[in-house]
Amino acid sequence: MKLVIGDKNYSSWSMRPWVLLKHFGIAFEEVLIELDEPGTKSSILAFSDSGKVPCLVCDDGFSVWDSLAIAETLAERFPQLALWPRDANARSRARSVSAEMHSGFGEVRNHMPMNIRKAKPGAGATPGALADIARIDALWRECLAASGGPFLFGEFTIADAMYAPVVMRFNSYQPKLSPEAAAYAQRVSALPAVAEWVEAARRETHIVADDERDDE
Repeated sequence: MKLVIGDKNYSSWSMRPWVLLKHFGIAFEEVLIELDEPGTKSSILAFSDSGKVPCLVCDDGFSVWDSLAIAETLAERFPQLALWPRDANARSRARSVSAEMHSGFGEVRNHMPMNIRKAKPGAGATPGALADIARIDALWRECLAASGGPFLFGEFTIADAMYAPVVMRFNSYQPKLSPEAAAYAQRVSALPAVAEWVEAARRETHIVADDERDDE
C-alpha cells in the first residue's frame, strides 16, 4: 500500500492514518507531497481525484481518500487488529467522537493551525477556539473515565489517531487543560508512532506561509 501525505509539520489530516498504520504495524510506502506549491494539486491528482491528502492506494490499486474513510477501510481490511474497540457500545462511541473531530472544532482549526515546529503559548485563543478546547477536554475526560485509559477507549484506536493532531496543536499553543486531558496529551505525544512523526516534522524545511501566521 501507499499513503500519500502532505508535510508532516502541517498536514493534520495526513497525520491520522500515518500514525494509525505505524502504530498497528501495517506495512506501507510513504509518498510525501509538499503542500501549497505550484505543482501540489497535479501531484496529488495522480493518486486521488479529490486533489487532497491523505490518500491510501491499496495493494490492489484501489484509492481511498479522506482520513476517516481510510481508517474505516483499514479496520475492514485488517479485522484481526482492534483499530476500533471490540465492544459494540464503545465502538459506537468511538465512531461518534471521531466523527465529531472530523466535522467540528472549526475555531481551533482556523486559529490554531497545526505547526509542530511552532511554540507560541496563548496564540489563537479566541472565544470560539476556547469553547472548542473546553468541549475536547470534556470529551477526553468522559472517555477516559469510562474506559480507565490510558487512551480514550483503553488501548489506542482510531479515535486517538483522530485527536493526535489536536494534541500537536495543544503542544504548540499550550491552552489550559484539565489534569486528565493534559496527562492524556502527554501519553499521545509519547507514543512511538507519534514521536516518529514529530521528529520527521522537525527535520522538514519546507514552509507553508499560511500556517506560519501568528494569530493573537
